[in-house]
Amino acid sequence: MNNSYHALPPLIPEHLIERLSVLSPALLCDGMQKLGIPRNGCMDANLVPVDEHKTMIGTACTVDTQDGDNLPIHVAIYQGAPGYVLVIAGKAEKERAYLGDLLAGAAQATGLRGIIVDGYVRDKEALAALDIPVYARGFMPRGPIKEKEGKINTPVFCAGVNISPGDLIFGDADGVVVVPVNHLEEVLVNAETKLVYEQQRRATIEAYKYARENNQPLPSLTPAWVTELLSAK
Repeated sequence: MNNSYHALPPLIPEHLIERLSVLSPALLCDGMQKLGIPRNGCMDANLVPVDEHKTMIGTACTVDTQDGDNLPIHVAIYQGAPGYVLVIAGKAEKERAYLGDLLAGAAQATGLRGIIVDGYVRDKEALAALDIPVYARGFMPRGPIKEKEGKINTPVFCAGVNISPGDLIFGDADGVVVVPVNHLEEVLVNAETKLVYEQQRRATIEAYKYARENNQPLPSLTPAWVTELLSAK
């Protein structure tokens, strides 16, 4: 076995995944703002979903490769397991696609919860028809090569973010966020607090809208923090 190929990291416990399922990448970003995590864990904006209607939550397993070489991607997918998201650090390769629907279909069969490709993919329509979420920088028909072994389940730099095997990956229509696993509990609490705030703000906005439409006295719409900031100036 290649000494750069490592075993899958421990899965993030399912009870934490369940808590995450009612949140969003945006809320997780907000939950990291004060923790000194670079970019609040947000991957590059031009890493986009093949199908924006799918959501991806899971534990990171990684591939480090380049030059459109998908040999280590094959190995990583065939040793994949339920609960993981495959993060392919492909160095934003622009000359070849790293995978298409056959490899993604194999990943889905192993139970992987998603695939991130820092590079291009192909078979766009077939990929969209699969259940597994796929994120990539774009599409091109030119296929990959299979020459170098690369690395599996090592720390990688992918789409602007440092990722370690075992980190939390969350993607939706907005994009992808990475939460370092050692910060996950703290980020979860912060994000859940922000969710409560947003729910209260939506209720306030609806109450204001109802009052305006029914010629009733208008409640205050301005958040308290805005008033406090303006008063301090």
